[in-house]
Amino acid sequence: MTTVTLASTESTPEAQALQPLLNDAVIVLRAPTQVWSARGGDIGAAPIHGIYHGDVRHVRSAIVSYDGQSPEGISISAHEASRVTFGSLLRGIDDASADPKVRLLRERIVEDGVVTETLTVRSRLTTAVRTTLRLRVVPDFAPLQDVKAGVVTPVKWSIDSQAVDTPAITVSCFAASFTLGAPGAQLVVDGDAIVAEWPIEVAPDGTTTVSWSVALSDPSMVVRGVTEPSAWAAPGAEALSASGDPLLARWLDVALDDLEALRLALPGHPEDAFYAAGTPWFFTLFGRDSIWAARLALPVDREIAASTLRVLARLQGTVVDPATAQQPGKILHELRSAPLELPGEGVSLPPVYYGTVDATPLFVCLLADAWRAGMPEAEVRELLPALRGALDWLLHYADADGDGFLDYIDETGHGLANQGWKDSGDSIQWRDGTLAQGPIALCEVQGYAYEAALGGAALLEAFGEPGAEELITWAADLKARFATSYWVETPEGRYPAIALDANKRPVDTLTSNIGHLLGTGILSPEEEAHIAGLLVGESMLSGFGVRTMSTDAGGYWPLSYHGGSVWMHDSAIVAHGMARAGLQAEAMQVVEGLVAAAEGFDYRVPELHSGDPARETRTPVPYPAACRPQAWSAAAAVTCAVVRAGA
Repeated sequence: MTTVTLASTESTPEAQALQPLLNDAVIVLRAPTQVWSARGGDIGAAPIHGIYHGDVRHVRSAIVSYDGQSPEGISISAHEASRVTFGSLLRGIDDASADPKVRLLRERIVEDGVVTETLTVRSRLTTAVRTTLRLRVVPDFAPLQDVKAGVVTPVKWSIDSQAVDTPAITVSCFAASFTLGAPGAQLVVDGDAIVAEWPIEVAPDGTTTVSWSVALSDPSMVVRGVTEPSAWAAPGAEALSASGDPLLARWLDVALDDLEALRLALPGHPEDAFYAAGTPWFFTLFGRDSIWAARLALPVDREIAASTLRVLARLQGTVVDPATAQQPGKILHELRSAPLELPGEGVSLPPVYYGTVDATPLFVCLLADAWRAGMPEAEVRELLPALRGALDWLLHYADADGDGFLDYIDETGHGLANQGWKDSGDSIQWRDGTLAQGPIALCEVQGYAYEAALGGAALLEAFGEPGAEELITWAADLKARFATSYWVETPEGRYPAIALDANKRPVDTLTSNIGHLLGTGILSPEEEAHIAGLLVGESMLSGFGVRTMSTDAGGYWPLSYHGGSVWMHDSAIVAHGMARAGLQAEAMQVVEGLVAAAEGFDYRVPELHSGDPARETRTPVPYPAACRPQAWSAAAAVTCAVVRAGA
C-alpha cells in the first residue's frame, strides 16, 4: 500500500475572513451527515459547500463535467430532506434544435455516514451519444468551526489505499476518513484531487446510469445517527395537516421531514433520540434548542420528548466547575467532540459546556408537559432524580448574586457573554442601544422558572415525593418580586423589561422576550392581554412574525441577529403562550405571519429572517447566514398547526 500525503489548497486570508452565507445553497442531510452545494448540484463554488460528517468537512469540492464541459442546471427537486435530484442539460453533445434532448439527472441521497449520487444521462436523439462523465473530488478535513469563521487553512490528508477490482480510494486525516467508490470508473489521483471517469454511450432514445459514493467515518464523534424512524403520532399529525389551511399543511409536511432528518443519539444510547439544533453549525446536542424543539413538537411526538429528557439527564451537572460553567443539577448548553474556538467572537468553549441559564428550568417544563401528555409513569419515575437535581439548581445555584432572580455571567472571559436564547454579545440592550452589563437576569427565564417550580411541585406530589410546598412558596415569592422589579414605563407603553442588569435596573427595550412570559402563570390575565397587544402592534409584528426588538428601539436593525430580526421558534413560542392565555385572536395574527414566511421560504424555514415589514416586501428577506433546517424552527410548524386547529 502506498501512502501519498497531500494538502488542502484552500486558505482564506485572515483579513477577508467572513462567515459563509447560506441562503442560496442547497442542503441535503441525514444527521450527522450533511451536504451543501450549488443549485446545479456541484459542490465547491461557495465557502459553505462541502460534504460534512459530524464537525468535520471531509470533502471540499465534488464537480461533475462531461467532455470538459459543465452541465447547465435547470431544475432541482427536493423529494425529502435526505434526497434531492438536480436536473441539467448537456447542450455540448446535443443537436442544434431549440428543444433540449440530452439531460443529466443527478440524484443525491444522504444517509448517516454515506453520500450516494446517481448520474443518469437521458437522450431523445435518434443517434447514439458518446461522452465521458468526469467527477473531480477534493478532500478537505477542515474543522467545522474554521469553516464558520471563514479561516480555513491547509490540512494534510493521505491516500491510505486504492482498490483495483472495485474502484475505490480511502483518504484520511488523523481519525477522520472517507472512502470514495465509483463502480465502473477509472479512478486516479490528480494533484490535490481524486478523479473518476466513466466513458459512456447512450443509445438513441436511451438512458445510461453511473454512480459514486463516499462512506465517511470519524470515531472521535460524540453523537451518532439513529436507525429507527420517528414515532410520529400519525392521527395527530394528519389531523393537524387537515386543519383547513393548505399552506400550513404543506409547511407541516416539510417540517416533519426535516425533524426526522435532524435526529441524533449518543453513541452509548442509540435508542434515545434527540433533535440536533440545526445545520450546518449546530449539528449536535444543545440543551435549550433540543428541549424547545421537543416541546414544540410534543403534540405529534411524545417519545422524543422523553428520550431527550433521558439524554440530558445523563449529562446533568454534578460538580461546581467555573471552567465549564457546570453546577450540580444544571442542564448542559452544548456537546462537542473538541473545544469550540471562534476567534472572531472571542469565544472558546470546552467540549461539554454548561453556559446556559434557561435549559434547566426548561428541562423541568418539558418533563411536566410530557407527563401531562401521557408519558408512561415508569419513564417519568426514572427521571425523578434528575428532576430533583434540576429543582435544587433552581433554588440554590441559579441566583448567583442573591437578589431572588435567576441570572448569569461568564466567569471565564471566553465563554458566552449572554446565556439565554438570545446569546449574541449585543442582544441585551437599553432603548438607546447601549449594552447592558451583567450579571443579567432575563425576564423570560423568570417565567420559565415560575412554571418549572409549579410543574415540578405537581410532579413531586403526584409521585409521592416531598418538597412540593417549598417550590410553591418559592414560585409565589418569585412572582411577587417580578411584579415589583421588572415593569417599565416608556413612550411605547408599560411592559416587562428584557432583563435586570448588574445594578438591578430594568433594561427598558421592548423585545419579543416578554412574549415567552405568556402562559407561564407569572403574569395576571390583564397583564397578558396587555403584553399580547404590544406584540401584535406595528413596531413588533412584521407581518412575517414577531420581531426580536421593537422598531422604535435605538439598536433596532432588521438584519441584526437578535436586534430586530424574526426568529420562527421565538414567534411560535409567543403564539403558543397567547393561545395558552386564551388570547386566540392575537395568536392567530402571529401564526398567519409565520405561515406567510414559510411560504416565502418554500416551507423549509430558516433559523431567522429579516424584520423588514410585509408592507414593504412581498416575501420575507433572508438573513443570509441563517441556518436551515433548524429543529426549533421546523417544530414551530407543529405549534402553528395546533394554534390554528384551536381557532
